[in-house]
Amino acid sequence: MTEEPAVSREDIRLRDVVDEDLEEFLAQEHDPEAVRRSRFPPREREAFLRHWRTRVLGVPGVFVQAVTVDGELAGNVVAWWEGERRFLGYWLGREFWGRGVGSRAVALFLERERHRPLYADPFVGNVGSVRLLARLGFREAGRERDGEDEYVLMVLEEAA
Repeated sequence: MTEEPAVSREDIRLRDVVDEDLEEFLAQEHDPEAVRRSRFPPREREAFLRHWRTRVLGVPGVFVQAVTVDGELAGNVVAWWEGERRFLGYWLGREFWGRGVGSRAVALFLERERHRPLYADPFVGNVGSVRLLARLGFREAGRERDGEDEYVLMVLEEAA
């Protein structure tokens, strides 16, 4: 039996991403602890903005939502195609970790993103992210390596 996440009393919502959100997303991507946990190297500002404007916001098959907590921008959740697989990713500012925000935001996102199977591949050392995905119905489907780093391939096979 999995443990239920803490119930947040905060107003957690999803909305469309606007260009003004990108500077906050950039700052979140450069947080040293987030980089350590995700094993995702932060991009320089221009590369980051170009990626978001052309490969995220500019691609019809990408579905992305901003996460807000009590009206404050907290991060984002995104689904995209990688070959034949649809992937899910999310990023929250550190001040929103451990408060149930990620669990609630991803659950809300999964109500809108109905494609299954849906994959995620968190870094094996990001135990909080692996647990969050498992609580939401993702199961481990294997491990993948990228250089020295190992990632857990997780899959959500059925819509809740």
